[in-house]
Amino acid sequence: LSLVGSEMCIRDRQVEVKSFALPPASKNMHRVFAYLCKTRGIDHDAVSALAKAHLLYEDAEYHNAVFVGVDSDGIARHAHKRSTNSEGKSFRQNVEGSDPKHSFNYTGTDGSLYVFEAPIDLLSYISMYPSDWQSHSYVACCGTSIQPVLEQLRRQDIDSVYLCLDNDSAGQKAAQRMEAELSERVEVRAHAADIQG
Repeated sequence: LSLVGSEMCIRDRQVEVKSFALPPASKNMHRVFAYLCKTRGIDHDAVSALAKAHLLYEDAEYHNAVFVGVDSDGIARHAHKRSTNSEGKSFRQNVEGSDPKHSFNYTGTDGSLYVFEAPIDLLSYISMYPSDWQSHSYVACCGTSIQPVLEQLRRQDIDSVYLCLDNDSAGQKAAQRMEAELSERVEVRAHAADIQG
């Protein structure tokens, strides 16, 4: 395995590595606000705060909600698209070239980190517990990988990690894995979220 320019060599095969770029933004966020606030019941103030922080926007082409993950310098390194269509099968996908360790995250100041599988789960939790939500840190792993959690621990002074993963088999197995790996570093609390996104 070696990286040369924009190509990665894997056992005598060359695979092009896609560079990351955010999807072009729509001129407004009407569909994202309608979907998140009216259809999903997400708190309007939380959606507004994340939009103002440039962590959430509406893409121009398909009007998806785009959840932006930034690095410690505030540079976008990851984007997760979620369909705003409330009928039919929902669309969810990470943008090509996204760095998974920088998935959708928000940095607070109180030393707590709340971990979720999906951005919608994260927003739902904030909507259920809106009091002083901006003091906490949050990360949506866009799956069950521990990489985004480890990156947040590297970037911040975290005392407590709350695992708010889905209450299904995959979520509970991931919570057990994460708790085993993190418990020597920080206080870990399994906080099973019964939120399905």
